[in-house]
Amino acid sequence: MALPKQLRNRLSVPVVGAPLFIISGPELVIAQCKAGIVGSFPALNARPADQLEVWLERITQELDAWNQAHPDRPAAPYAMNQIVHKSNSRLEHDMELCVKYKVPIVITSLGARRDINDAVHSYGGIVLHDIINNFFARKAIEKGADGLIAVAAGAGGHAGTTSPFALIQEIREWFDGPLLLSGAIATGNAVLAAQAIGADLAYMGSALIATTEARADERYKQMIVESNADDIVYSNLFTGVHGNYLKPSIVNAGLNPDALEKGDPSQMNFGAGEIGKKAWKDIWGCGQGIGAVKQIETVETLVSRIKHEYQSARSQLLAN
Repeated sequence: MALPKQLRNRLSVPVVGAPLFIISGPELVIAQCKAGIVGSFPALNARPADQLEVWLERITQELDAWNQAHPDRPAAPYAMNQIVHKSNSRLEHDMELCVKYKVPIVITSLGARRDINDAVHSYGGIVLHDIINNFFARKAIEKGADGLIAVAAGAGGHAGTTSPFALIQEIREWFDGPLLLSGAIATGNAVLAAQAIGADLAYMGSALIATTEARADERYKQMIVESNADDIVYSNLFTGVHGNYLKPSIVNAGLNPDALEKGDPSQMNFGAGEIGKKAWKDIWGCGQGIGAVKQIETVETLVSRIKHEYQSARSQLLAN
């Protein structure tokens, strides 16, 4: 399936940077786009609400300036993530700004709504909806999403439990549109593997946390460098939705990672209550692919490495 015009021939490597709660700010988004991958951020990261317009204006102006100065290698488009769940009281306000600034790509999470999709389509933008299973994938497309982000086992933050092989295969049985894969992707080889099993693009998050431009606690970044897949814990205690978190951060928060209680899915608490306040701020989300992250580096260096690995892996595959 050909990529939509917003993405066609705009990427140095087929990667979309995932929106990282609290961590993704204008600096990270702009660096990713200049390096040739889609940079994204959650609208809710801009606090208070009026800060969102400041961010959108800055991102738009800096990327426009880059494109004028580098017509031979224009920046990749950027994306904004909208939490569609009813707990998001800012959704209407943030969507008005999304339409005003004609955000090229909108990533929707925790609910699919036709009116949100229609608003993005009104100015020519595209909507990618993240899902953890085939049921929600069908619902998203039925309600007008343009593409899907398959959040498979091993992904950071709110993640599913289905193998990427099974999830991509089942979706591709009925959907031939834009399909992204998320889950333990931190190398160029993994990006190529995602395409080999049927995804168009890789969706990368945890590796980008350990970059100089990320708005993450330096201890968080170092913990990623020092950890591997064995240090990831899957729990729904912190927000009511299952997700993957760094075990050492759970320990540092005074909890036993081997004896966590179950959360209540009907009481999603994104920042509410004592446990909710610990999530993301003190208890850090991360995916299983962090064993490939060996140092804190700039986005440009990270993307350059991934591009080299991707091209090398592709050449070797073709040679065989």
